[in-house]
Amino acid sequence: MGYFESIYASGLPHRAVAVYMYLHDRADQDKSCWPAIPTMARELGMSRSTIKRALNDLVGAGYLRKEFRYRENGSHTSNLYIIL
Repeated sequence: MGYFESIYASGLPHRAVAVYMYLHDRADQDKSCWPAIPTMARELGMSRSTIKRALNDLVGAGYLRKEFRYRENGSHTSNLYIIL
């Protein structure tokens, strides 16, 4: 069984599968990456709200963990995504 067979057979919407593949392609050796939602939307040709729904789908299905990240001044920056 290939690495992606689980996500293909998951029954998740195609938006979630596309975002998962995008994140997997950009992840480092620790399976972590931190692309901004507008960047993902632009590169995948999806709206920002579609990206957010896809990320929620993946977190809910147990394929992804999302951690909020903050700058030193306390403002929010891009999230950290960890592929499970």
